Amino acid sequence: MLIDNISIAIVGGGPAGLTLARLLQLKNANVKVYERDFNKEARVQGSPLDMHEDSGLAALRKAELLDEFKKTFRPGADKMLIVNEHAEIMFSDHDTKPQEDFGAEHFRPEIDRGPLRNMLLESLHPETVVWDSHFLSMDPQNGGWLLHFKNGTSAYADLVIAADGAHSKIRPYLTDNKPVYSGVIMLEGIVSKEHAPNINALINGGKIMAFGNTQNILLGQKGNGDLGFYASFKADENWANSINLDFSDSKAVLQWFKSEYPEWNTIWYELFENAVPPFIPRPIYAMPLDQTWETQPNLTLMGDAAHVMPPFAGEGANMAMLDALELSEHLTDHRYHTLQEAISQYEINMQKRAAAATQESLENGERMHSETALATMLEFFNGHILP
Repeated sequence: MLIDNISIAIVGGGPAGLTLARLLQLKNANVKVYERDFNKEARVQGSPLDMHEDSGLAALRKAELLDEFKKTFRPGADKMLIVNEHAEIMFSDHDTKPQEDFGAEHFRPEIDRGPLRNMLLESLHPETVVWDSHFLSMDPQNGGWLLHFKNGTSAYADLVIAADGAHSKIRPYLTDNKPVYSGVIMLEGIVSKEHAPNINALINGGKIMAFGNTQNILLGQKGNGDLGFYASFKADENWANSINLDFSDSKAVLQWFKSEYPEWNTIWYELFENAVPPFIPRPIYAMPLDQTWETQPNLTLMGDAAHVMPPFAGEGANMAMLDALELSEHLTDHRYHTLQEAISQYEINMQKRAAAATQESLENGERMHSETALATMLEFFNGHILP
């Protein structure tokens, strides 16, 4: 195979990078994952992920991890409420959602990012992940690359695969493409269920999407019971720097919410008043839909490094894990005679499907922040999500 007798470096230990490492190790590849975190406990993982049948779950199935996933995912966490700004329930599938059924068209099982990451880590050979490896730069060497890290170490690889996220430091070695601001800011917070009893009773272990006045509140319950939430709204890209708001002051953020979401019910106040600071403002970006680059024989991109997209279709992590699946298959396909040929076909396919997923995500974002968001989303869920 093309990967025989070569060293492969994956930069980034998120779902994409770890899934690819697992898939390549099943083919006996010599692979290392270089991750900037000091160790696997160094960072609190973000919001839960819903896995899709033809992408995230397909990758886990090929990685021989589906049975382990079934032990780890959170049954019922995909239950959905759609409410208005007054927290009045307009749609609920809590009583109508079918039983957990892997293989069903609309089943999207939820898993927290931490357990997903741990499951992938435990599937890898010992010492596969090189922690505390914050990528700084790399130089061409002997047909491959010499990578340099912040801790002063360096490592050589014949093939480098960038899985280092939306702000990838490796992307510029391949393309000048840069993410474009989508027009949406998502202000992230976390609150314990004990400190948000009314919302906790409403969410009942699932998810909530609240729409009103072109604004959203999006919530999901984590495995430990905490509520992760986002105030999502249209704003200037530099909103966080231009507004006089201390994101480490919950009372100040609550006053901001009261001012900017004036017609929203007081039930939402407990989220902002009791959240664990700091709040994190997240401008939402997307890569250009028509992006291409000249394929190289020793470097490629995957996940957010290749195609960061808004979260409004739940496709980001799924597309990233599908990247891992397809790239592993191309690199181990006997039809290709060179790495460049295999990578080229992977990139053509990846760019095409990522553009379609990004387009869907952008369109959903526009729908969700429109004057008719509530009616539009009710129609969408009634017509397309439930069997």
